[in-house]
Amino acid sequence: MKLSLSNINSEQFKSNSIKVPEFSIPEILENTKANPTWIHFGAGNIFRGFIGRVAQELLNKGLSKTGIIAAETFDYEIIERIYAPYDNLTLMADLNPSGDISYEVIGSIVDTIKVGNMYEEDMNRLWNISVAPSLQMLSFTITEKGYTLTNISGNLLPVVEEDINNGPDCPKHTMSIITSMLLKRFNSGKLPLAVVSMDNCSHNGDKIKSSVLFIANEWLNRGFVTADFIDYINDETKISFPWSMIDKITPRPDSSIADKIASNLDIEDMEPITTSKGTFIAPFVNAEIPQYLVIEDKFPNGRPSFEKAGIYMTNRDTVDKSERMKVTTCLNPLHTSLAVFGCLLGYTKISDEMANPMLVKLITDMGYNEGLKVVTDPVILNPRDFINEVITERLPNPFIPDAPQRIATDTSLKMPIRFGETIKSYIASSELDVTSLTLIPLTIAGWLRYLTGIDDNGNPFELSSDPLMPELKSELSNVRFGEPSSVKGNINGLLMNKSIFGADLVECGLSSKIEDMLASMLTGSGAVKETIAKYV
Repeated sequence: MKLSLSNINSEQFKSNSIKVPEFSIPEILENTKANPTWIHFGAGNIFRGFIGRVAQELLNKGLSKTGIIAAETFDYEIIERIYAPYDNLTLMADLNPSGDISYEVIGSIVDTIKVGNMYEEDMNRLWNISVAPSLQMLSFTITEKGYTLTNISGNLLPVVEEDINNGPDCPKHTMSIITSMLLKRFNSGKLPLAVVSMDNCSHNGDKIKSSVLFIANEWLNRGFVTADFIDYINDETKISFPWSMIDKITPRPDSSIADKIASNLDIEDMEPITTSKGTFIAPFVNAEIPQYLVIEDKFPNGRPSFEKAGIYMTNRDTVDKSERMKVTTCLNPLHTSLAVFGCLLGYTKISDEMANPMLVKLITDMGYNEGLKVVTDPVILNPRDFINEVITERLPNPFIPDAPQRIATDTSLKMPIRFGETIKSYIASSELDVTSLTLIPLTIAGWLRYLTGIDDNGNPFELSSDPLMPELKSELSNVRFGEPSSVKGNINGLLMNKSIFGADLVECGLSSKIEDMLASMLTGSGAVKETIAKYV
């Protein structure tokens, strides 16, 4: 049997304890077409497995009458191969640490739009929805890269430059499209709207606003818009850009889950695919159960009753504190430490690392003994409880197929936030000595050891992608496996780089400790494991 609207209420679904929508999907679709309220950009896994489920809970409770319209600007195969053939349904697979899998059909995403000028009918629908007085929000899970207008050299992307010069009629870049949508609402009577990033990046609302305002001002300079349009974007009673903090581990769809769905549920055609643009996706989403979404409550045209579906609605300061708690102390630093050491020690699953008492002690002591001393407490979430859940439930879950190699991607961009913020807090403290830190410097030394591309057995391995990789390799070109003395005097230039580490590690007194740790890890095979054991 196939996942489809005609099948989800069948006896087969009921007999397998698969939860199905408690509302009429055709009715919600008609309501949505008549009075659209919510468009989401980025039709991938975390959207379907988290955001879509929030909307489903509200629909099940009768607290909403409309669904979500999924808009995809990057990878149209997602719509063509994953949404359309399955009537826009998703099978959610909740991976319990016990090994049980709970299933639910998500039916809250009732319509899709391929956002691209080659899809004229879809674009006309998007522009029509843009001016609907009922529209309350645009939301996003397009990654931080989706808001970026420049390349690594700081030059405008060619598509953005083209959009700026051509004006708002046929935009191509996502941020240009959003700016055009706002212009249409402005021209339709200055209609209000919330523009809500749900991406996992700091101050995410400001990132969208900055990009939208840049494009709008460039259009102003070229005579495409008036100054009143800029004022409209800046007027928070009309257009808001709330901050949010999101947290849920949603790995790539795993083929073993597809096999379980086929054998245990007898649902066919559920195999994961990789699109031509490199998106890993399937008709199902496999994910952990814990999830957090904290949103600044700033919605000038109203909003769904998010707080009744487990979302924390609060003020900007609390969102900021929640994000800092997670990213600088309670989750992300622990994840990155496991990533770099996992790659060096030959692990391919984070959960397997959590069966190693030495690595568990490393991240436990880093979190509780080093991080919590300077943690930002958002109050609505308890930092100690958050870390405890991460260490005892989330990371050890053997059914979350997450890899250290994936987590190790772009580590140079993560260092200043995940570790630099704690280091800076120690430096600024009158009560704490930054040189008392041990496990954060150990992880930094581990990352430098990782960058040599030689594992703990002395074998070459493939480094995960990083935009600064050429510069990093150049800085470490004289550091060699089997030659611990090669560290001396060859890493200070890198350790002084505040843009990478958030602080000058030479000036604050951590460089000699990192040098010694790195040298220890380079003595030969097994030295990484021996060094970790020495310090934990």
